[in-house]
Amino acid sequence: MAKKKSALNRFFSRCAIAMMKSTSGWKQSSRTRVANWLAAVAWHVIPKRRKVTLRNLELCFPDWPAEKREEIAKGVFRNLLRAAIDHSVLIKGTREEVQNYVKFEGKEEFLKLIQEHPVIVVTPHFVGLDQGGIGINTFYRGCSLYQPQSNPLWDKVFYDARKRFSDPVLIPKSNSAMKEVIRAIRSGLSFYYLPDMDHGKRNSIFVPFFGVPAATLPMVSKLAKLTKAKVIWGIAETTPDGYTMHLSAPLENFPTDDAEADTLRITQELEKFILKHPDQYLWSHRRFKTRPDGEPSVYENL
Repeated sequence: MAKKKSALNRFFSRCAIAMMKSTSGWKQSSRTRVANWLAAVAWHVIPKRRKVTLRNLELCFPDWPAEKREEIAKGVFRNLLRAAIDHSVLIKGTREEVQNYVKFEGKEEFLKLIQEHPVIVVTPHFVGLDQGGIGINTFYRGCSLYQPQSNPLWDKVFYDARKRFSDPVLIPKSNSAMKEVIRAIRSGLSFYYLPDMDHGKRNSIFVPFFGVPAATLPMVSKLAKLTKAKVIWGIAETTPDGYTMHLSAPLENFPTDDAEADTLRITQELEKFILKHPDQYLWSHRRFKTRPDGEPSVYENL
């Protein structure tokens, strides 16, 4: 039975990958229409992610009407599915095609900065983060952490896409990964870092995220201090015709000697970016899975 299930998973994965790749030459409007249709289906057939998304929005925006939270949640599904299908351009497109598809703001300043300093690009979980990262790969070689996927077929697709153009250093997540990251930064590579996930209590601190205590690794501050790197934001925005990666100027007076205060600052700045495009943020993740001692789960019965 297990072998049959595994064979079926491989079959459906191959079909899905082939279908996704086949859309690379489509107009963006066509890919978006397909994504919107799939999102409407996913809204009903993946109730667990729907409930987690709605719960996160309820926790973070209790003053919003329920109708607004539901519309934002449906937008998250649409943008997630669109970003997934749009991987076809990242996988099959030429360097020039990807550069035309993923625009950059602050690119010249970034290229100048990396000549003078190691750089940490703080990239939160907006749905277009892969588009932004692979877009950077078309003109610069950096390093990033990599979480292997449980499905080996999809893992190869995403890994190969992220290695295109400049062969960036992808460091598998592990207990010793940060030692490799520090070595890479000190060797001159910029680090593309996604800091806004719940990784459990170990090494985390609780800072308010839209008023809700969230387990957060204070690694941006600690890495910047250890490597003397400049810290910038990399915000991936989904646009009607593609994606725009906004690269900021270096954060001023960062890091300080207070890693907790630095982490709170990063979180508060992230909130401002999210409020601009709340339907482009990954609300489907259990951001508040880890609770302070004595607090019950906020995802009970979901």
